[in-house]
Amino acid sequence: MRNDKAIRKGFVFKKYEKPYQSPFDNFFEVFKELITYTSGDFDEAIDWLRELDKEYKLSTDDYTVDDFIEDLKKKGYIREAIDPDGNGGMTITAKTERAIRQQALDHIFGKIKRSGQGNHKSKGIGLGDEHTGAYRNYQFGDALDKVSMTESLKNAQISHGIGDFNLSEEDLVVEETLHKSQMSTVLMIDISHSMILYGEDRITPAKKVAMALAELITTRYPKDTLDILVFGNDAWQIEIKDLPYLKVGPYHTNTVAGLQLAMDLLRRKRNTNKQIFMITDGKPSCLRLPDGQYYKNSNGLDKHIVNKCYAMAQQARRLHIPITTFMIAQDPYLMQFVREFTYANQGKAFYTGLKGLGEMIFEDYETNRKKRIRG
Repeated sequence: MRNDKAIRKGFVFKKYEKPYQSPFDNFFEVFKELITYTSGDFDEAIDWLRELDKEYKLSTDDYTVDDFIEDLKKKGYIREAIDPDGNGGMTITAKTERAIRQQALDHIFGKIKRSGQGNHKSKGIGLGDEHTGAYRNYQFGDALDKVSMTESLKNAQISHGIGDFNLSEEDLVVEETLHKSQMSTVLMIDISHSMILYGEDRITPAKKVAMALAELITTRYPKDTLDILVFGNDAWQIEIKDLPYLKVGPYHTNTVAGLQLAMDLLRRKRNTNKQIFMITDGKPSCLRLPDGQYYKNSNGLDKHIVNKCYAMAQQARRLHIPITTFMIAQDPYLMQFVREFTYANQGKAFYTGLKGLGEMIFEDYETNRKKRIRG
């Protein structure tokens, strides 16, 4: 007689059911996307939310958009604010800014498995702060806090016995450790007018990438540094908290100013490992002259401007700062410029659309960390 337990095993498939989300959470997912697209404009985001609600029936009789706004207030996601003209209104809080960065990280790097340490291991064994499990004999000059007392006492018992306990220098052992390397990164974002031209919003994906990278580094690699700058006619640094509010201006593209600022920021870092990421869709078309005036030329590739870019690439190379360019536009003559720029720096270039931009930047960040570690 066949045993019931021996009945063959198999898989049972059932229809996928989306995990339950509260009405607030359903609205909040959409709201975080809209507040990013509207560069932090709460009223505009709510107007869009109401339009989406009419089309897709997001609300119910029990929970409306107005109920959602009240919950945003109660939960600390928005607050009353007075604009420069003295008008009152609602604005998002730092809590919302963090939520937006986390959402960008989840959307772009959702497949990443977070590690416990989140630092960069070097290949060199020596005086570091990460244990390897390997031991060696104590040497003069080793720090006392690196001595493994458990292993050293074990050696003393084996060498001298328990009855006549004695701990000598020969019994001492030190656990090998690895250095945790640190990386300093500058992310350059092009905010020239072309980032919203030609029927394509390119600035919002760039913002999302920056927010995701910032959230990744601060949570997974807290010893690393990330500086973010934008460049149009000029270049200036922005804080991570400023990213949701970032807008494109009526600017040309002063790539040289961006690279100068990026290298100035990295010169101040003590980390050995440094890199620049540059997201751009257009050709360099502007320089700031010593007298404060601007030299601009949007017709083709201006030789004077281009040569300044090559010189900056070479300067970064001499400082051992690789530049990785993520070129959104794919015009052949612009791709040729990027190829020559990359050759001058001995860096890397990706010719890409907006799709997959975040994944590529993350993968390159990880790859550069591994390659640039010093023993």
